[in-house]
Amino acid sequence: MTNDNNPFKSIEEKFKEMQSGKQKKTPGADKVITPKKPFNTRMFVRRAITFTVFFAIAVILLANVFVVKEGEYRVVRQFGEITRIIKEPGLNMKIPFIQSVTSLPKNQMTYNVSEAEISTKDKKRIIIDNYAVWKITDPGKMISNARNIINAEARMEEFIYSVIRNEMGRLDYVDVVNEENSKRGNLNDLITKKVNEFLDEGNFGIEVIDVRIKRIDLPQENEQSIYTRMISERESTAQDYLSQGDAEKKRVEAETDRLVQEMLATAKKDAAIIHAEGEAEAAKIYNNAFSKDPEFYNLYRTLQSYARTVGDDTVIIMPADSPYAKILTGYLE
Repeated sequence: MTNDNNPFKSIEEKFKEMQSGKQKKTPGADKVITPKKPFNTRMFVRRAITFTVFFAIAVILLANVFVVKEGEYRVVRQFGEITRIIKEPGLNMKIPFIQSVTSLPKNQMTYNVSEAEISTKDKKRIIIDNYAVWKITDPGKMISNARNIINAEARMEEFIYSVIRNEMGRLDYVDVVNEENSKRGNLNDLITKKVNEFLDEGNFGIEVIDVRIKRIDLPQENEQSIYTRMISERESTAQDYLSQGDAEKKRVEAETDRLVQEMLATAKKDAAIIHAEGEAEAAKIYNNAFSKDPEFYNLYRTLQSYARTVGDDTVIIMPADSPYAKILTGYLE
């Protein structure tokens, strides 16, 4: 007996059953199967090619659209030649595969000029360190004459060094380092003006806004000798100030002493005059008072003489009948 549900029935037995018609029919085998339409490969390829072409065109267009920002210039070149320079911000386009676009900064830039050793008028060697603030004013001229920013900065540095060397060569070292009593004036403005004149003559299309000296140093071999000289000059100046101070002090003291002596002399003179006037007035009063009673006046003057001459240890020798002795002993006529 054969079990149809046995999954381990050999393939050979199944084949024999199919030949003998004993195999069971599969459910739904009597349904009519509709044949599928054949796949249209040509239409699919055509659509794929169309989509690819449109996608490639969109990518190319987007790749050749560029944006000009607020702080930059855009330079469009065709086969290496400048065709246009875009200065205003906005959206622009270039020709694919033919044109290229580069950018240049529109805003101000700072460039640190290399240190340079120069000589002053009095043959002193100094090291100058400065910087420049500059900008591009005409990109076309800058590219034509300097090619790029690096070359433009190099030419600007040459002009700055030349101008500083000439201007410093007209000044003594003391005038360079001494801000007070300096003969150099506004050296930074003068250097800026002359560098711009050189740049305009060369049509470099750039402008220097400002040149500033950051630092002035001495070469190492001259530094100590200059410091020693500066110390000597400062000590000499200090000694001059001290001498002037002492002279002024003596002058003020002498003037004060003179004024004091004049004031004392005037005061003594006024006191003597007042005292003499007082004595005269007192004498006048005495004369007027005692002229009315001469005897009383004589007695009063005698008593005053006693007060001046007689003391605790006073010894007086005089005749007993003298008026002076009689009054002293209390005898009055």
